[in-house]
Amino acid sequence: MGKTITEKIFSNALGKDVKAGEYVLAPIDKAMIHDITGPLAIKAFRKIVGENGRVWDPSRIIMIFDHQVPADSIAAAENHKLLRKFAKEQGIKNYDVKEGIAHQVMVEKGHVFPGEIIVGADSHTCTYGALGAFSTGIGSTDMGFVFAIGKLWFKIPETIKFEINGKLGRYVCGKDVILKIIGIVGSDGANYMACEFHGETVRKMNISDRLTMCNMAIEMGGKSGIIEPDKITKQYLKSIGVNKEIPEWVKSDEDASYKRVVELDVTDLEPQVAKPHRVDNVVGISEVRGIKVDQVFIGSCTNGRFEDLKVAAEILKGEKIAKGTRVIIIPASRTEYLKALRAGFIEIFIEAGAIVEFPCCGPCMGGSFGLIASNEVCLSTSNRNFVGRQGSPEGKIYLASPAVAAASAIYGEITDPREI
Repeated sequence: MGKTITEKIFSNALGKDVKAGEYVLAPIDKAMIHDITGPLAIKAFRKIVGENGRVWDPSRIIMIFDHQVPADSIAAAENHKLLRKFAKEQGIKNYDVKEGIAHQVMVEKGHVFPGEIIVGADSHTCTYGALGAFSTGIGSTDMGFVFAIGKLWFKIPETIKFEINGKLGRYVCGKDVILKIIGIVGSDGANYMACEFHGETVRKMNISDRLTMCNMAIEMGGKSGIIEPDKITKQYLKSIGVNKEIPEWVKSDEDASYKRVVELDVTDLEPQVAKPHRVDNVVGISEVRGIKVDQVFIGSCTNGRFEDLKVAAEILKGEKIAKGTRVIIIPASRTEYLKALRAGFIEIFIEAGAIVEFPCCGPCMGGSFGLIASNEVCLSTSNRNFVGRQGSPEGKIYLASPAVAAASAIYGEITDPREI
C-alpha cells in the first residue's frame, strides 16, 4: 500500500516508514510564534528549561507581531517588550511589527519549503501546506516544548482527499471553493485529518488561492491542509529567492489509502457566503443577496494578498462606497502592500472611500481596531464568523471572497460581483 504525502513527510523526517495512526516524536523544521501566543510559549519554555535555558535552534524559530500592532494597549506593549527581549537573548529571528501577518510573512520570506514539518502557535498555521509542507497549529505549552527540544509528539493524521475539478467562473475563486467544501463536510467533518487538495481546478490555481484553501482547512477540523508541489510551486519559490530543488518524493502515491474522498465539480459554482455564526453555514450568494452591510473588511491571512486586492481594485475603480457603509482594507504584508501601492490599488481604494491600514490582523480576531457594534453586519474576507469574533456578540459576520466584498461595498448590501 502506498503512502499519502503526509505519511511520506513524517517517514522522511524520522528516517523510517511510518503510517497514519502511529504516535511519533518528530523533529521540527520551523516554529513560529506571534505577539498573542508568544508570551505563553516563553512561559512554558522557562518552566521546562529554567530562566537561563537556551532554545534548541534559534535559526529555526521565527517571531512575528501581527495581532495587536502597533500596540493598542499597555498590556500589548508589555507583551511586545517581553518578546523583543527574549528574541534578542536567544538570537531568534524577530520581524517585530514591521512585516505583516505571520502566515503571509512565513511564506513570502522563504521560511516554508515542501516536505518540511512546521508548527506555529496559531491555528491557521495550516496555511503553509499550500507549498507542500506539513504545517499545523499547536498550543503555547506545546510550543514551549518545541523551543526546548526541537521535537513534538504527533499522531500521524489520516487523510481526507478533496478531488476538485471544473473551470471556475468569473469572480469565483479559491475562497468560494473552500467555503463550499466546508459547507459540505461541516465544521468537524475533517477532525484531525490532513486535508489534501487535488484535481484540475487546484492545479490551475495560483499560490494565493492555494494559500486561501489550506488556510481554512482548520475550519472543518483539519489538522493540516496540503497541496502537492508542482511547477507553480517551483515558480513561486524561485520568485521569492528560494532556488532549492523540490524533492520528487513530496507527493502522494497513486495507491495511497484515504479515510475519505470528496469530489466536487465547480463548473457552475456561484460565489459562496458563510452566514452567521458558523463557518459551515454556507450558501450560494443568491440566497443572501440584498442583506444590508454596515462594514466590509478585505484582508486577513486568508485574503489579503496582491491577487485579492487586485480583484477588489478592479471592482472599486471609479466607484464610491455606499453611504452608511464602512470599508477597511488591510494588505497581508508589507510586501503585498508595496505591490498594491505600486500598482495603483491603494489610490483606488482611498478614492472610493475605504480606509487602508498597515499590514496586521486588524478586526479579524476582534482584538484591535475596526470592531462592529451591536446589531451591525460585517461582510468579511477573513476565516471565522463566530459570535463576537469581530466585536459585539450581538453583531453578525458573513464570510465571502474579495470580489463579493468589493461589490457589496459599492451597494451597501451583499451583492453578486458577476452582476455589476
